Amino acid sequence: MDTLTALTHRVSVPRLTEPGPTPDQLRQLLAAAIRAPDHGMLRPWRFIVLQGEQRERLADVMEWRLLKRQPDADPNARENLRGKALRAPTVIVAVAEITENHKIPAWEQVLAVGAAVQNIMVAAHALGLGAMWRTGDLANDPDVKPRLGFADKDQVVGFVYLGTPAVEPKSLPDETPDQFLRELPRG
Repeated sequence: MDTLTALTHRVSVPRLTEPGPTPDQLRQLLAAAIRAPDHGMLRPWRFIVLQGEQRERLADVMEWRLLKRQPDADPNARENLRGKALRAPTVIVAVAEITENHKIPAWEQVLAVGAAVQNIMVAAHALGLGAMWRTGDLANDPDVKPRLGFADKDQVVGFVYLGTPAVEPKSLPDETPDQFLRELPRG
């Protein structure tokens, strides 16, 4: 698949199943990620790749967070939440490891990791894989960062779920770029 086709036809795939990416595909996805634009060459991206039973560790973090907020959470809620870590064969946790007090502000470092995740998404589509980028409250919880091995200054940018599409992906609306263009105000 050529680059423009991958960029203009990529869609998120929320329902994923086995098989996940092969070791070679995973290497290609991460190689694409680290070629993202990066003002200052800070290389702020860090990735945790979870496959198979390793996903249970993310499920543990999710359940721990739930119980911290709702100590009396019922077993169904706990199991439902744990299932979120297992909804794809592979999960990549993408984190911006922020270089503090640098001329490149933290928000630009986070954007660089966002661009790295976008590269993963497009590369996954080009390789015939399904991918879904999720964040949610877990990504912004300061108590979760140390459980993932990161400092308070760092930012979880997303959880990228990868696998084989379980159903035919929905197509995006037929839109044109001119729908999103704006004029610069005068004066």
